[in-house]
Amino acid sequence: MPVEQMESLMRSSAVVKSASVLLAIAASPAFADEPVTLEYWVYSDFAQGDALALQQTFISEFKEKHPNVTINISGRGDDDLTAGQIAGAASGTLPDVFMNGLSVGAQLVEVGALSNLYPLWMEMPQSYRDQFDEDALKSCMPKPEELYCLPYTGFGEIMFRNLTVLKEAGIDTAKPPKDWNEWYAQMQAVHEAGKYAVPDQTQVFNSVASTYAIVGGIDGWGIDFDAMKTKIDPATYQKVLQLFVDMAPLNSGTSRNDQSTKDLFITNQLAFHVVGPWVNPTYEQAAKESGLKYDFVLVPGMKEDQHGGIKSYEIVGVAPGEHQKIAFEFAAYITEKNQMARWAKLLSRYNANAEAMAEPDVAELPLIEKSVQAVKYAVDVMPPYFAGAYPNCYRSIVTDNAAMVADGDATPEEGAQELVEELNDCLAN
Repeated sequence: MPVEQMESLMRSSAVVKSASVLLAIAASPAFADEPVTLEYWVYSDFAQGDALALQQTFISEFKEKHPNVTINISGRGDDDLTAGQIAGAASGTLPDVFMNGLSVGAQLVEVGALSNLYPLWMEMPQSYRDQFDEDALKSCMPKPEELYCLPYTGFGEIMFRNLTVLKEAGIDTAKPPKDWNEWYAQMQAVHEAGKYAVPDQTQVFNSVASTYAIVGGIDGWGIDFDAMKTKIDPATYQKVLQLFVDMAPLNSGTSRNDQSTKDLFITNQLAFHVVGPWVNPTYEQAAKESGLKYDFVLVPGMKEDQHGGIKSYEIVGVAPGEHQKIAFEFAAYITEKNQMARWAKLLSRYNANAEAMAEPDVAELPLIEKSVQAVKYAVDVMPPYFAGAYPNCYRSIVTDNAAMVADGDATPEEGAQELVEELNDCLAN
């Protein structure tokens, strides 16, 4: 499309406002004369209902600028996304544009599924590049002049509270617990009232990381890939393991990800659910249909000015190949401020476009406001990203060790020492 026509389109469009970004796309070398089909893989919940309708709107808007481009959107579950991208890299059948979690980025680079987008990124206007959260962008850049993704949606973990359960336990819900000691006292009160306090935080790697964040600093979680050793300090982790011991008699026996955990929360049997904001639509619907009374707050830390929880981002990647440039143009379009603001308002979900998050009608949304606060305190799930892939043995050792100590098969001190030794052996091998 000629630049003059693009200028006319921008003046007449109430939806698309980022003129410099669109002009850069329009003026770039294009695949304008030949039909191009892009395969676009997204998370399964982004490919249904209102989310799918908005994705299709984005595709239609992009097609107005590139009439020759057909984009086939396809939803995949988390594991299917990763497995399909790894298999596609081996067989040469990768989707052109795709989503996944930041934590599997290094694995996707190792198998050749992700393009280095840095040259294309630097062709974009500074006004576009400045839109993104700095920390989120750094997560995609393991080295100078290497950019393997565009940060997309994300989360800072929050704590959902069942207000009915808390009030039945005699707890004042006007203010959230200010620190771990107050939160633990509330857990005990809930248990004494015959209800479950929390899910079993030892069953899933992310919930172990979330609990670590209550005690440890941001820099003490993860792997030193240069030395190939864990960064976990035994003395700090001993305190984390003690929290699992304390919570063991109070938990539901279900993991944070189980449907049964959400069912317990909805039926007023569970007081606290520490998890990402994606469960809010379920709880919001239950509030309408069955009268569930709940809210969400920051995860308490050991001290009043600290908070626990984890954070991470979903990413948009582009596959190597002949369609790489037009695929990047589409990826840049869907991650631009105006699209991300519409996406945030639809889903009430935090994302990595900082300018979109600052839009008044976005920033005032309660779930986004709380998520923006949570990200400031939370630890990354598996840092550093793109420096190396976490071996499966690392994650299983962490959860097995936490469960062992919570079950009383080792003391927190013994468990912490054993954990560090086993993790270093895992990395060495």
